[in-house]
Amino acid sequence: MYGTIRITKTPLSSKASAAKLTQAAQTFCYGAKPLSFALRPSTAAFQHNAVSSKRPFSSTARTQLDVFPPPANAPNIKVTPPAWHHPVYTEKQMNDITIAHRAATTLSDKVALTMMRLLRMGMDFFTGYSHDHAVSRGTKNPAAARRAGWYGPMDERKWLIRCVFLESVAGVPGMVAASLRHLHSIRRLERDNGWIETLLEEAYNERMHLLTFLKMAEPGRFMRAMLLGAQGVWYNALFFSYLLSPRTCHRFVGYLEEEAVITYTRFLAEIDAGNLPLFEKTQAPEIAVRYWNMPEGKQGIRDLILYIRADEAKHREVNHTLGNLAQREDPNPFVSEYKDEARRHPGKGIENIKGTGWEREDVI
Repeated sequence: MYGTIRITKTPLSSKASAAKLTQAAQTFCYGAKPLSFALRPSTAAFQHNAVSSKRPFSSTARTQLDVFPPPANAPNIKVTPPAWHHPVYTEKQMNDITIAHRAATTLSDKVALTMMRLLRMGMDFFTGYSHDHAVSRGTKNPAAARRAGWYGPMDERKWLIRCVFLESVAGVPGMVAASLRHLHSIRRLERDNGWIETLLEEAYNERMHLLTFLKMAEPGRFMRAMLLGAQGVWYNALFFSYLLSPRTCHRFVGYLEEEAVITYTRFLAEIDAGNLPLFEKTQAPEIAVRYWNMPEGKQGIRDLILYIRADEAKHREVNHTLGNLAQREDPNPFVSEYKDEARRHPGKGIENIKGTGWEREDVI
Protein backbone atom coordinates (compact mmCIF):
# COMPACT_ATOMS: atom_id res chain seq x y z
CA MET A 1 0.00 0.00 0.00
CA TYR A 2 1.30 3.41 -0.83
CA GLY A 3 1.07 6.45 1.39
CA THR A 4 0.04 9.87 0.14
CA ILE A 5 1.62 13.26 0.73
CA ARG A 6 -0.47 16.32 1.04
CA ILE A 7 0.77 19.82 0.31
CA THR A 8 -0.62 23.12 1.53
CA LYS A 9 0.75 26.63 1.82
CA THR A 10 -1.26 27.36 5.00
CA PRO A 11 -1.22 25.59 8.37
CA LEU A 12 -3.75 22.80 8.72
CA SER A 13 -6.19 23.56 11.55
CA SER A 14 -7.96 20.23 11.66
CA LYS A 15 -8.15 16.84 10.05
CA ALA A 16 -11.26 17.90 8.17
CA SER A 17 -9.60 20.93 6.61
CA ALA A 18 -6.54 18.89 5.75
CA ALA A 19 -8.67 16.43 3.83
CA LYS A 20 -10.19 19.23 1.79
CA LEU A 21 -6.92 20.92 0.93
CA THR A 22 -4.95 18.01 -0.43
CA GLN A 23 -4.69 15.54 -3.30
CA ALA A 24 -2.91 12.22 -3.20
CA ALA A 25 0.64 11.81 -4.49
CA GLN A 26 2.06 8.31 -4.30
CA THR A 27 5.25 7.67 -2.36
CA PHE A 28 7.56 4.79 -1.59
CA CYS A 29 5.28 3.12 0.94
CA TYR A 30 3.88 -0.36 1.22
CA GLY A 31 1.97 -2.25 3.83
CA ALA A 32 0.91 -0.95 7.20
CA LYS A 33 3.92 1.26 7.78
CA PRO A 34 3.78 4.64 6.02
CA LEU A 35 6.71 6.09 4.15
CA SER A 36 6.84 9.72 3.07
CA PHE A 37 8.95 12.00 0.92
CA ALA A 38 11.44 13.69 3.23
CA LEU A 39 10.50 17.19 2.11
CA ARG A 40 11.58 20.49 3.64
CA PRO A 41 8.78 21.23 6.13
CA SER A 42 8.20 24.87 5.15
CA THR A 43 5.43 24.04 2.67
CA ALA A 44 4.67 20.38 3.33
CA ALA A 45 2.13 18.83 5.63
CA PHE A 46 2.20 15.06 5.63
CA GLN A 47 -0.69 12.70 5.97
CA HIS A 48 -0.93 9.10 4.86
CA ASN A 49 -3.77 7.10 3.40
CA ALA A 50 -3.63 3.61 1.99
CA VAL A 51 -4.16 3.11 -1.74
CA SER A 52 -3.65 -0.01 -3.77
CA SER A 53 -0.68 -0.64 -6.04
CA LYS A 54 0.60 -3.45 -8.18
CA ARG A 55 4.28 -3.21 -7.23
CA PRO A 56 5.59 -2.92 -3.66
CA PHE A 57 8.76 -0.91 -4.17
CA SER A 58 8.84 -0.19 -0.46
CA SER A 59 7.88 -2.31 2.50
CA THR A 60 10.17 -0.92 5.18
CA ALA A 61 9.75 1.81 7.72
CA ARG A 62 11.38 5.13 6.94
CA THR A 63 14.96 5.65 8.09
CA GLN A 64 15.76 9.33 8.52
CA LEU A 65 19.24 10.21 7.23
CA ASP A 66 21.27 12.93 8.92
CA VAL A 67 22.84 15.51 6.62
CA PHE A 68 26.47 15.21 7.75
CA PRO A 69 26.33 13.19 10.97
CA PRO A 70 29.35 12.96 13.26
CA PRO A 71 30.91 9.52 13.69
CA ALA A 72 29.40 7.27 16.34
CA ASN A 73 31.05 7.40 19.76
CA ALA A 74 33.01 10.56 18.86
CA PRO A 75 31.91 13.23 21.36
CA ASN A 76 34.72 15.60 20.32
CA ILE A 77 33.66 15.69 16.65
CA LYS A 78 31.18 18.40 15.69
CA VAL A 79 30.65 17.53 12.01
CA THR A 80 32.34 15.59 9.23
CA PRO A 81 32.07 17.64 6.00
CA PRO A 82 32.42 16.13 2.52
CA ALA A 83 35.96 15.38 1.38
CA TRP A 84 35.46 16.81 -2.11
CA HIS A 85 34.00 20.29 -2.45
CA HIS A 86 31.72 20.70 -5.42
CA PRO A 87 32.75 23.26 -8.06
CA VAL A 88 30.52 26.31 -8.41
CA TYR A 89 28.03 26.22 -11.30
CA THR A 90 26.30 29.36 -12.52
CA GLU A 91 22.65 29.29 -13.52
CA LYS A 92 23.55 30.13 -17.11
CA GLN A 93 26.08 27.28 -17.30
CA MET A 94 23.49 24.78 -16.06
CA ASN A 95 20.79 26.04 -18.41
CA ASP A 96 23.21 25.78 -21.33
CA ILE A 97 23.64 22.01 -20.84
CA THR A 98 22.32 20.20 -23.91
CA ILE A 99 21.75 16.63 -25.04
CA ALA A 100 24.71 15.35 -27.05
CA HIS A 101 25.72 12.05 -28.64
CA ARG A 102 29.14 10.88 -29.73
CA ALA A 103 29.00 8.80 -32.90
CA ALA A 104 30.27 5.24 -32.55
CA THR A 105 33.00 4.96 -35.19
CA THR A 106 35.17 2.10 -33.98
CA LEU A 107 34.34 -1.48 -33.05
CA SER A 108 35.07 -0.66 -29.42
CA ASP A 109 32.62 2.26 -29.53
CA LYS A 110 29.92 0.12 -31.14
CA VAL A 111 30.29 -2.58 -28.48
CA ALA A 112 30.05 0.08 -25.75
CA LEU A 113 26.96 1.67 -27.32
CA THR A 114 25.22 -1.69 -27.76
CA MET A 115 25.87 -2.71 -24.15
CA MET A 116 24.63 0.65 -22.90
CA ARG A 117 21.39 0.32 -24.86
CA LEU A 118 20.79 -3.14 -23.41
CA LEU A 119 21.35 -1.78 -19.91
CA ARG A 120 19.02 1.12 -20.61
CA MET A 121 16.26 -1.24 -21.75
CA GLY A 122 16.58 -3.27 -18.56
CA MET A 123 16.53 -0.19 -16.35
CA ASP A 124 13.49 1.21 -18.15
CA PHE A 125 11.63 -2.05 -17.66
CA PHE A 126 12.40 -2.58 -13.99
CA THR A 127 11.77 1.04 -13.00
CA GLY A 128 8.60 1.35 -15.10
CA TYR A 129 10.05 4.33 -16.94
CA SER A 130 8.17 5.93 -19.81
CA HIS A 131 8.14 9.37 -21.34
CA ASP A 132 6.05 11.29 -23.81
CA HIS A 133 8.34 12.83 -26.41
CA ALA A 134 5.90 15.73 -26.75
CA VAL A 135 6.90 16.86 -23.27
CA SER A 136 10.60 16.95 -24.11
CA ARG A 137 9.73 19.08 -27.14
CA GLY A 138 8.15 21.70 -24.90
CA THR A 139 4.46 20.77 -24.84
CA LYS A 140 2.80 22.73 -22.04
CA ASN A 141 -0.58 20.96 -22.00
CA PRO A 142 -0.39 18.39 -19.17
CA ALA A 143 -3.48 16.52 -20.38
CA ALA A 144 -2.04 16.04 -23.86
CA ALA A 145 1.54 15.52 -22.77
CA ARG A 146 1.22 12.42 -20.61
CA ARG A 147 1.63 8.92 -21.96
CA ALA A 148 1.25 5.82 -19.82
CA GLY A 149 3.92 3.16 -19.97
CA TRP A 150 3.43 -0.44 -18.90
CA TYR A 151 3.42 0.75 -15.29
CA GLY A 152 1.34 3.88 -15.84
CA PRO A 153 2.37 7.52 -16.41
CA MET A 154 5.42 8.94 -14.67
CA ASP A 155 4.54 10.70 -11.41
CA GLU A 156 6.66 11.95 -8.52
CA ARG A 157 6.98 8.53 -6.93
CA LYS A 158 8.10 6.81 -10.12
CA TRP A 159 10.58 9.55 -10.93
CA LEU A 160 12.16 8.94 -7.53
CA ILE A 161 12.25 5.19 -8.18
CA ARG A 162 13.99 5.93 -11.46
CA CYS A 163 16.51 8.32 -9.93
CA VAL A 164 17.39 6.09 -6.97
CA PHE A 165 18.01 3.13 -9.27
CA LEU A 166 19.93 5.24 -11.79
CA GLU A 167 22.24 6.79 -9.20
CA SER A 168 22.89 3.48 -7.45
CA VAL A 169 24.15 2.14 -10.80
CA ALA A 170 26.04 5.30 -11.77
CA GLY A 171 28.15 5.29 -8.61
CA VAL A 172 29.90 2.01 -9.48
CA PRO A 173 32.03 2.62 -12.65
CA GLY A 174 34.19 5.38 -11.19
CA MET A 175 35.03 3.32 -8.12
CA VAL A 176 35.85 0.21 -10.18
CA ALA A 177 38.12 2.15 -12.55
CA ALA A 178 39.83 4.03 -9.71
CA SER A 179 40.49 0.88 -7.67
CA LEU A 180 41.92 -1.00 -10.64
CA ARG A 181 44.12 1.90 -11.69
CA HIS A 182 45.33 2.20 -8.10
CA LEU A 183 46.27 -1.50 -8.04
CA HIS A 184 47.96 -1.19 -11.44
CA SER A 185 49.99 1.77 -10.19
CA ILE A 186 51.32 0.09 -7.07
CA ARG A 187 51.91 -3.20 -8.89
CA ARG A 188 53.77 -1.60 -11.81
CA LEU A 189 55.56 0.88 -9.53
CA GLU A 190 54.60 3.81 -11.71
CA ARG A 191 52.43 6.92 -11.53
CA ASP A 192 48.82 7.00 -12.61
CA ASN A 193 49.06 10.56 -14.02
CA GLY A 194 46.10 11.91 -12.09
CA TRP A 195 43.29 9.62 -13.26
CA ILE A 196 42.49 8.03 -9.89
CA GLU A 197 41.43 11.25 -8.15
CA THR A 198 38.99 12.24 -10.90
CA LEU A 199 37.43 8.77 -11.03
CA LEU A 200 37.02 8.65 -7.25
CA GLU A 201 35.48 12.11 -7.27
CA GLU A 202 33.02 10.97 -9.94
CA ALA A 203 31.96 7.99 -7.82
CA TYR A 204 31.63 10.25 -4.78
CA ASN A 205 29.51 12.74 -6.71
CA GLU A 206 27.15 10.02 -7.92
CA ARG A 207 26.78 8.75 -4.36
CA MET A 208 25.84 12.27 -3.25
CA HIS A 209 23.11 12.24 -5.89
CA LEU A 210 21.83 9.01 -4.37
CA LEU A 211 21.94 10.32 -0.79
CA THR A 212 20.01 13.39 -1.92
CA PHE A 213 17.22 11.31 -3.43
CA LEU A 214 17.16 9.09 -0.34
CA LYS A 215 16.30 12.20 1.68
CA MET A 216 13.17 12.50 -0.45
CA ALA A 217 12.05 8.86 -0.40
CA GLU A 218 13.67 5.64 0.69
CA PRO A 219 13.15 2.34 -1.16
CA GLY A 220 11.96 -0.73 0.65
CA ARG A 221 12.82 -4.41 0.67
CA PHE A 222 11.81 -5.19 -2.91
CA MET A 223 13.90 -2.45 -4.47
CA ARG A 224 16.77 -3.04 -2.05
CA ALA A 225 16.87 -6.64 -3.26
CA MET A 226 16.93 -5.41 -6.85
CA LEU A 227 19.81 -3.05 -6.05
CA LEU A 228 21.73 -5.79 -4.26
CA GLY A 229 21.46 -8.16 -7.21
CA ALA A 230 22.17 -5.45 -9.76
CA GLN A 231 25.26 -4.25 -7.90
CA GLY A 232 26.67 -7.76 -7.61
CA VAL A 233 26.39 -8.33 -11.36
CA TRP A 234 27.25 -4.75 -12.33
CA TYR A 235 30.43 -4.43 -10.26
CA ASN A 236 31.91 -7.73 -11.37
CA ALA A 237 31.00 -7.16 -15.01
CA LEU A 238 32.72 -3.77 -14.96
CA PHE A 239 35.71 -5.18 -13.08
CA PHE A 240 36.52 -7.79 -15.69
CA SER A 241 35.59 -5.49 -18.58
CA TYR A 242 37.98 -2.80 -17.34
CA LEU A 243 40.76 -5.36 -17.11
CA LEU A 244 40.15 -6.29 -20.76
CA SER A 245 39.53 -2.86 -22.27
CA PRO A 246 39.47 0.30 -20.13
CA ARG A 247 38.95 2.43 -23.25
CA THR A 248 35.70 0.58 -24.05
CA CYS A 249 34.54 0.95 -20.45
CA HIS A 250 35.08 4.72 -20.45
CA ARG A 251 33.21 4.99 -23.73
CA PHE A 252 30.41 2.87 -22.27
CA VAL A 253 30.14 5.17 -19.25
CA GLY A 254 30.19 8.18 -21.56
CA TYR A 255 27.19 6.78 -23.42
CA LEU A 256 25.51 5.94 -20.12
CA GLU A 257 25.94 9.53 -18.99
CA GLU A 258 24.46 10.72 -22.28
CA GLU A 259 21.31 8.84 -21.31
CA ALA A 260 21.42 10.33 -17.81
CA VAL A 261 21.46 13.83 -19.30
CA ILE A 262 18.47 12.89 -21.47
CA THR A 263 16.59 11.50 -18.46
CA TYR A 264 17.13 14.61 -16.33
CA THR A 265 16.31 16.89 -19.26
CA ARG A 266 13.00 15.07 -19.57
CA PHE A 267 12.55 15.33 -15.80
CA LEU A 268 12.87 19.10 -16.08
CA ALA A 269 10.44 19.13 -19.01
CA GLU A 270 7.87 17.19 -16.95
CA ILE A 271 8.13 19.76 -14.16
CA ASP A 272 7.81 22.64 -16.62
CA ALA A 273 4.80 20.98 -18.27
CA GLY A 274 2.98 20.88 -14.93
CA ASN A 275 2.96 17.10 -14.60
CA LEU A 276 4.77 17.01 -11.24
CA PRO A 277 2.96 19.57 -9.05
CA LEU A 278 4.40 18.18 -5.82
CA PHE A 279 7.94 18.96 -6.95
CA GLU A 280 6.96 22.49 -7.96
CA LYS A 281 6.17 23.37 -4.34
CA THR A 282 8.99 21.56 -2.60
CA GLN A 283 12.48 22.64 -1.63
CA ALA A 284 15.59 20.53 -2.06
CA PRO A 285 16.87 18.55 0.95
CA GLU A 286 19.41 20.28 3.17
CA ILE A 287 22.15 17.84 2.16
CA ALA A 288 21.78 19.07 -1.43
CA VAL A 289 21.73 22.74 -0.46
CA ARG A 290 25.00 22.34 1.41
CA TYR A 291 26.75 20.10 -1.11
CA TRP A 292 26.03 22.26 -4.17
CA ASN A 293 26.05 25.57 -2.24
CA MET A 294 22.63 26.35 -3.67
CA PRO A 295 21.87 30.08 -3.33
CA GLU A 296 18.80 31.44 -1.56
CA GLY A 297 15.77 31.49 -3.82
CA LYS A 298 17.24 28.74 -6.00
CA GLN A 299 16.71 25.72 -3.76
CA GLY A 300 13.70 24.03 -5.35
CA ILE A 301 13.51 20.56 -6.83
CA ARG A 302 13.85 21.99 -10.34
CA ASP A 303 17.04 23.77 -9.29
CA LEU A 304 18.30 20.51 -7.77
CA ILE A 305 17.73 18.62 -11.03
CA LEU A 306 19.63 21.33 -12.91
CA TYR A 307 22.67 20.73 -10.68
CA ILE A 308 22.44 16.95 -11.04
CA ARG A 309 22.05 17.16 -14.81
CA ALA A 310 25.12 19.39 -15.01
CA ASP A 311 27.08 16.80 -13.00
CA GLU A 312 25.99 14.05 -15.38
CA ALA A 313 27.02 16.18 -18.35
CA LYS A 314 30.43 16.61 -16.74
CA HIS A 315 30.78 12.85 -16.28
CA ARG A 316 29.78 12.43 -19.93
CA GLU A 317 32.58 14.77 -20.97
CA VAL A 318 35.14 13.17 -18.65
CA ASN A 319 34.54 9.59 -19.73
CA HIS A 320 34.34 10.33 -23.45
CA THR A 321 37.62 12.23 -23.11
CA LEU A 322 39.33 9.48 -21.13
CA GLY A 323 38.14 7.02 -23.76
CA ASN A 324 40.08 9.03 -26.38
CA LEU A 325 43.41 8.91 -24.53
CA ALA A 326 46.25 6.44 -24.27
CA GLN A 327 45.22 4.59 -21.14
CA ARG A 328 48.67 4.07 -19.58
CA GLU A 329 50.70 7.04 -20.77
CA ASP A 330 48.50 10.13 -21.03
CA PRO A 331 47.94 12.46 -18.06
CA ASN A 332 44.49 13.37 -16.87
CA PRO A 333 43.59 16.58 -18.77
CA PHE A 334 40.99 17.62 -16.18
CA VAL A 335 43.56 18.24 -13.45
CA SER A 336 46.56 19.25 -15.59
CA GLU A 337 48.05 22.73 -15.88
CA TYR A 338 48.33 24.01 -19.46
CA LYS A 339 51.10 26.04 -21.05
CA ASP A 340 48.70 28.24 -23.00
CA GLU A 341 46.03 29.34 -20.52
CA ALA A 342 44.35 31.45 -23.20
CA ARG A 343 43.21 28.35 -25.08
CA ARG A 344 40.05 26.52 -24.06
CA HIS A 345 40.87 23.38 -22.15
CA PRO A 346 39.06 20.97 -19.84
CA GLY A 347 38.85 21.56 -16.12
CA LYS A 348 36.86 20.56 -13.05
CA GLY A 349 34.00 22.95 -13.79
CA ILE A 350 31.58 23.16 -16.70
CA GLU A 351 32.66 26.51 -18.14
CA ASN A 352 34.39 24.80 -21.10
CA ILE A 353 32.31 21.63 -21.23
CA LYS A 354 32.20 19.58 -24.44
CA GLY A 355 29.32 17.13 -24.70
CA THR A 356 31.13 14.57 -26.83
CA GLY A 357 34.46 14.84 -25.02
CA TRP A 358 37.83 16.30 -25.96
CA GLU A 359 39.95 14.72 -28.66
CA ARG A 360 43.45 13.65 -27.71
CA GLU A 361 45.16 16.14 -30.01
CA ASP A 362 43.23 18.99 -28.37
CA VAL A 363 44.44 18.29 -24.84
CA ILE A 364 47.62 16.18 -25.03
